[in-house]
Amino acid sequence: MTWRASVLTLFPGMFPGPLGQSLAGRALETGLWSLDLTNIRDFARDRHRTVDDTPFGGGAGMVLRPDIVDAAVASVADGRPVVCLTPRGQRFTQADAHRFAGGPGVILLCGRYEGIDQRVIDQRQMLELSIGDYVLSGGELAALVLLDSVVRLLPGVMGAADSGTEESFSAGLLEYPHYTRPAEWQGRRVPDVLVSGHHGAVAAWRQAEAERITRERRPDLLVATASP
Repeated sequence: MTWRASVLTLFPGMFPGPLGQSLAGRALETGLWSLDLTNIRDFARDRHRTVDDTPFGGGAGMVLRPDIVDAAVASVADGRPVVCLTPRGQRFTQADAHRFAGGPGVILLCGRYEGIDQRVIDQRQMLELSIGDYVLSGGELAALVLLDSVVRLLPGVMGAADSGTEESFSAGLLEYPHYTRPAEWQGRRVPDVLVSGHHGAVAAWRQAEAERITRERRPDLLVATASP
């Protein structure tokens, strides 16, 4: 069965965007995954195609109406997880990407304006996810990031079988450094161990470098790995 992504957005023209290129683009063309777009505005009920309203309690900005969003979700709901992309969501991780890749697909709701009425999020039991501690103009860019990270893990998308297992976060560590030809460049040499032909020594060096870089740049990952 083809892995299916459904995106609910006010700006369907933003897709497939970069997902139409490189690995994801080739996989889309060959049918390893599919992408369908739903314009939330198509479910508006007035001649102005209004999808938002002022927030109860006052405050700046507008809020996407629950009845409009619910109708949009209902048009594609089929048991796949429904993800609401929001900066207040749980941090999206590589583990999430692997979990989504192992399922039938995902439905992504791209928020806009001040946010989405909480009632529809609760009613649909949406998973609220964030791609980082910053705010975007809407959820579309976050959806592109999430989809790229998941699609590359689908069977047949990446060429090398080990490409998805020896990269940052897959083993709880950041990835070790990489080197290629020439062996010496601007006075900098490739570490001797990498040209030694000793596979055990190379593996040990890579593990040590991954631990060192993680300790220096993301010590929180080491704490998380050590937690019971």
